[in-house]
Amino acid sequence: MPPAGVFGKAANPRFEWHPAARLFGADGGEVSHGAAFAPEVADRPGGTALVAALAGQGAGFRIGGEGAVEAGSGCFETLTGGSLGGARRVVRSQGSWLASFAVNARLFGIGPGVRVAVPGRLSQSLALYAALEGLALGACVHLLDGLRVDRMARAVAERGTHVIYATPVHLAQMVACGVVWPDLRLVLVGGAKLEAGLRVALMAVAPGAEVREFYGAAEASFITLAGPGDGAETVGRPYPGVELRIRDGEGRDLPAGAVGQVWLRSPYVFQRYAGDDPGSARWHEGWLCVGEIGALTPAGLVLRGRAGRMVTVAGQNVFPEEIERFLAGLPGVERAAVLARADGLRGHVLMAVLTGDRACEGEIMAAARARLGATLAPRRVIWRQDWPVLGSGKTDLGVLQREVDAWR
Repeated sequence: MPPAGVFGKAANPRFEWHPAARLFGADGGEVSHGAAFAPEVADRPGGTALVAALAGQGAGFRIGGEGAVEAGSGCFETLTGGSLGGARRVVRSQGSWLASFAVNARLFGIGPGVRVAVPGRLSQSLALYAALEGLALGACVHLLDGLRVDRMARAVAERGTHVIYATPVHLAQMVACGVVWPDLRLVLVGGAKLEAGLRVALMAVAPGAEVREFYGAAEASFITLAGPGDGAETVGRPYPGVELRIRDGEGRDLPAGAVGQVWLRSPYVFQRYAGDDPGSARWHEGWLCVGEIGALTPAGLVLRGRAGRMVTVAGQNVFPEEIERFLAGLPGVERAAVLARADGLRGHVLMAVLTGDRACEGEIMAAARARLGATLAPRRVIWRQDWPVLGSGKTDLGVLQREVDAWR
């Protein structure tokens, strides 16, 4: 049976406070339940937003974003990460998240007495999911958004955090502060692949923590979950209740190991986009594709990249994400993004935007040419001292693309 408070009334599943749940704001103070319901609330302060949304007892709501709330009773709206364009409003049933709350209670032991930290803004689905899950399962939820990064890292330690939901960007910023997290026992990573160097640094400050990466999307929630035994090149195996297929452009299933479009079917998917936005996800006979290209292998799902980011260089289809992962693993590179510029001869050429040690540029470029060849290796490197991120914690590719386009 699911924990008390998870499903609400069986005929109308809805988000509810578990009797044991407690909510704490960025300042460490406990947030009371006294706010009145509002269907649309700002995402800061996060505690006030959550209390107002849950006061509706199943009524539709959205935290952050713009436009009238279209979600009806038993539903809600959340936002996509927006890394390939403006954030989209996603309408989904409250039951679609409640179903995975019960799964995670079983998998990870999230429940009464467990302290969960949420560093992201509640206008983004990862942070909102983590907060609502913790409250539904009876955990002590600590919202850290709004704190300076060093204070956020100290709060994880000082509040005795057991579980943290975070993107690699959030983790990299906090880990760099050097604060040790002795009580942390589980790190749930979403939004992007956790690179090997960051994993090592994370384990140095949280030696007792298990790291579990998941691949998902605002439209699909959990898709895969990676464990210690899964290959580093994969994003893991299907999350409980998820079915995966790899299909070609005509919708035909492809054999194991073949590269194609990733399609899924699960109880956790969304209903539709809000407003007149057609969105990027596609449906076919109950199956959903969110635009990823990959392959199902015996080791798990291997992602090549988003179809929307694929570019053609000298007649070859290139996924910038693959090159980003390679660059991020090189000495001297802290963060990497690869973007394309139009080129009359090759169609496109690639540019790398990096943070890290500029003195390593020669070695980085040599390694890229050795691995990728002169045609596909980035033509130039643009170094940045800071890194632009969206509210979701993902890289703001729009900002970086404008810099690449303006580079001379």
